[in-house]
Amino acid sequence: MAVCAALADEELSELDKIMTSRHLAPNEMLVSEGDPLHRTYSLTAGMLRLSIALPDGRRQITGFLLPGDYLGLADEDVHSSTAEAIGSVQLCSFSTREMHALMERYPKLKDRLHSFTRSALREARDNQMILGRLAPVEKLASFLLALSARAAEHKLSANPLSLPMSRTDIADYLGLTIETVSRSFTKLRNTGMIRLPDSQTVELIDMSALEAVAGINVH
Repeated sequence: MAVCAALADEELSELDKIMTSRHLAPNEMLVSEGDPLHRTYSLTAGMLRLSIALPDGRRQITGFLLPGDYLGLADEDVHSSTAEAIGSVQLCSFSTREMHALMERYPKLKDRLHSFTRSALREARDNQMILGRLAPVEKLASFLLALSARAAEHKLSANPLSLPMSRTDIADYLGLTIETVSRSFTKLRNTGMIRLPDSQTVELIDMSALEAVAGINVH
């Protein structure tokens, strides 16, 4: 899933030359909204949360990055959001200047990054769809289904689904209070649509019912 998948084995050494490894501790910030975009990142383990600051000082979480995702696709010269680690995170880091030069040498790499851009646009559309749901339980069901579909695309477990982010993170993503998110989880569990083995795992028991609640079909 990562950017290096675009290159043949004999070409990977060129990517290795410009790559440095980066480790983040839980809740450590990688970049802040508005920081100059000097480096790009490929997530290899863990999860990142992306957020923007609202005018009233609150934060709005705009997305979650999974292993294989790429940070730094924007055309702007600055990062459009703050990126922070959820749990322990491993990344590959690249100079934007050197990455652009490598893209010119290897068109397959440029095509790979363009596919990441298209995926990011699809996720932005999905985010709008989720936030456009009226009832909190609809938003949560949509969120779980969309994250499960993304996990499957990234060759991760789609069911049971890992939820390393906190309930506060989910609330800030869905535009709800943490109490409302907790009640929505309880409602989905009590109706037999999901099971919650622990606070960071959810089993999607009745996909058809979840899709009906969400008003979408992830297939």
